[in-house]
Amino acid sequence: MEKPAKDMFDPKNFLAKVGAGKTILEFHKNQHVFEQGDVADTVFYIQKGKVKLTVASDQGKEAVVAILEPGQFFGEGCMNGHALRIATTTAMEDCLITAITKAAMIVAIHDEPKFSELFMAYLLTRNSRIEEDLIDQLFNSSERRLARLLLLLANFGKEGSPQPITPNISQEILAEMIGTTRSRVSAFMNKFRKLGLISYNGHIEVHNSLLNAVLHEKPQLKEE
Repeated sequence: MEKPAKDMFDPKNFLAKVGAGKTILEFHKNQHVFEQGDVADTVFYIQKGKVKLTVASDQGKEAVVAILEPGQFFGEGCMNGHALRIATTTAMEDCLITAITKAAMIVAIHDEPKFSELFMAYLLTRNSRIEEDLIDQLFNSSERRLARLLLLLANFGKEGSPQPITPNISQEILAEMIGTTRSRVSAFMNKFRKLGLISYNGHIEVHNSLLNAVLHEKPQLKEE
């Protein structure tokens, strides 16, 4: 007996196609997907490219709070009652992004268990990352925070070998993400390179030795 068609539902295939309440959008490097203060009524899913989330204070100070990759959602705050965007999202390279209206998201979550599982898994993973980032900010030195960020950007811990960090991320952005100055990031990066923990070949490449240094509390990752 054949399985019902609903059992064949593929959430990623669903997200890759235009449909009711869904559009596929292309964004070029440095183009905003939405800006802080915009009306929040749509959830976005990254098919290709990377997107950075930036928050600005009332005094005009800006900070990059996250870099998102293919397979991740953003703008999901509208599902929790946020009427306005609390961050600005910007394409870091050419991106292909699915836009899903809040109404279409509610229908998909209600009607399609596999889509609901995918979205819930993303939310749980994102929440865990935020908690880990907070702990990192509270208890670790800025040098160790930079090491952890580089490992995350290189996809250490995921299946396969670590990837070069692309697109190139400036030292200013790295500094904003770990809460320190660009000059300190520059000093740490030079130190990591001299110790053989990272290298530059057009892009930042992270070596396994950096992971070992973080896991085993090597002295070079302890702030003076």
